[in-house]
Amino acid sequence: MASLAKVHYAVALLSLFFLSSAHLSLSAADVHDLLPHFNLPKGLIPREIKSYSLSNTDNSFTIELSSNPCYVKFDDQLVYYDRIIKGKLEYGKVSGVSGIQAKKFFIWVSVTGMEVDEENDMIEFHVGALSKKLPAKDFQDVPSCKSKGLREMMFSSLELEASI
Repeated sequence: MASLAKVHYAVALLSLFFLSSAHLSLSAADVHDLLPHFNLPKGLIPREIKSYSLSNTDNSFTIELSSNPCYVKFDDQLVYYDRIIKGKLEYGKVSGVSGIQAKKFFIWVSVTGMEVDEENDMIEFHVGALSKKLPAKDFQDVPSCKSKGLREMMFSSLELEASI
């Protein structure tokens, strides 16, 4: 199983190498198709992508969204995406993330990394030294940004947090 993962990773890296010598610029549809090559679910990033680039030297990326504000609700977690999202892709992991925040106990906290926990079929989100795991199945479908109806999402989030 591990060697199959290495083959997928090598194919993805070779594809990236041949597609660009400095930066890889993809259409909006391709960014979601690229994530599974890094063992990441398509639904980590919302649908409304204006532009995207990936460095073939260190796998750092920049994503520009066409929608702002962009709020998405995953299970019981409300997430805000800035217009610009940055980070570094690794196999099964995204590090150095900026531009994504999650609401926790009435405050917004910055998501700094994400990691796939294949054994438990979860995605672990890092917020500084803290982390939270959510079911990987919640990220299989690509979500759409919400700007209207935010009040309802925030109130349902407040009700959920108050009941904990």
